[in-house]
Amino acid sequence: MLLLAAAALPALERPGVEYRIFQFPADRIPTVDGKAGDWAMVPPAYNIGMDQLKETVRGLGFRYDRKDLDVNVKVGWVKGLNRLYFLYEAYDDYWDFRRADRHNDIFELVVDGDLSGGPLIAAMHPYKGIGGGDAFFSFHGVHAQNYHIFTPAPDRDWVFVWGCQPWIKELPWANAAYDYKFEHGASGKLTLEFWITPFDYAPYEGPARAVESKLWENKVIGMSWSVLDYDDENAKDQDGFWNLSHKTTMYGDASDLVAFRLMPLEPALRKPLQAGWDFRVVDMDRRLVAFQDRTTGEARQWRWSFGDGHSSSEQNPAHAYEAAGEYIVTLEVEGPAGKSRWTKVRDLVLR
Repeated sequence: MLLLAAAALPALERPGVEYRIFQFPADRIPTVDGKAGDWAMVPPAYNIGMDQLKETVRGLGFRYDRKDLDVNVKVGWVKGLNRLYFLYEAYDDYWDFRRADRHNDIFELVVDGDLSGGPLIAAMHPYKGIGGGDAFFSFHGVHAQNYHIFTPAPDRDWVFVWGCQPWIKELPWANAAYDYKFEHGASGKLTLEFWITPFDYAPYEGPARAVESKLWENKVIGMSWSVLDYDDENAKDQDGFWNLSHKTTMYGDASDLVAFRLMPLEPALRKPLQAGWDFRVVDMDRRLVAFQDRTTGEARQWRWSFGDGHSSSEQNPAHAYEAAGEYIVTLEVEGPAGKSRWTKVRDLVLR
């Protein structure tokens, strides 16, 4: 596991530790089918296993036994989608999932997409004068979300959202699939594949006023998970609470989460040089447009063709069009790796 310096994020738990979220190419988005094949491209450095988890309830610390429980997690994202993808692979010597309540082997995930931090459950609300019901509906899970994911979940919802917004576990905000062959009480391996949408604001009333967490390259989010391991369906409590934060209260306080960085594409998955660009209409009355170079790889020369007979060799030019119309704009770039060009056909429309 590669850990990167995160000294600029002291509010998160485990200062100095930063995990990485793998970027999938847009043409190789994982299919949520419970199969791990789509994740074969993910380098081993992105894997987060038992060696990163600490048991903080029973006092086991880092004394794990892979013959009892062995968990590996990978996290991914796709540029342009506000989704987090997960591959959860686990071996357990006793899978507990007969009962219909929360007494179930669980993968508990907490996500804070905008690093707002602070309590996210009603019981930890800083103002004790507010009633429990009012705190729940106005506060619980609104700015960071907690997912109790059942492993496995036959004949029921795949997850219990510990918050006032159960709608976030349904399509189009989330999806999940399992693959396993064991029965309750048996040992075996489980593969869980799922994705979720993190929210900066997720109200009880539903998605109409919700605000998705925007994801972009090198953004850092707060996240942690715990594995609740039950080895006896009649036991009152779990046999272990293994968590990435190393602090039990990660389930209800986003300041106790860990730093995760949304990584760029791995070098092996991207072209050495790929032209790309964006634009913004600065002033429609003057038909003034600002162009932004989005080329990946090392470019040393730029040539813009604005579609009206004019051109520019600036990296990020501004151009004023003389007439209204629809324009075809092309950017050509050149660098040590060669040449590349990118055209957008009639995206730019001026009046």
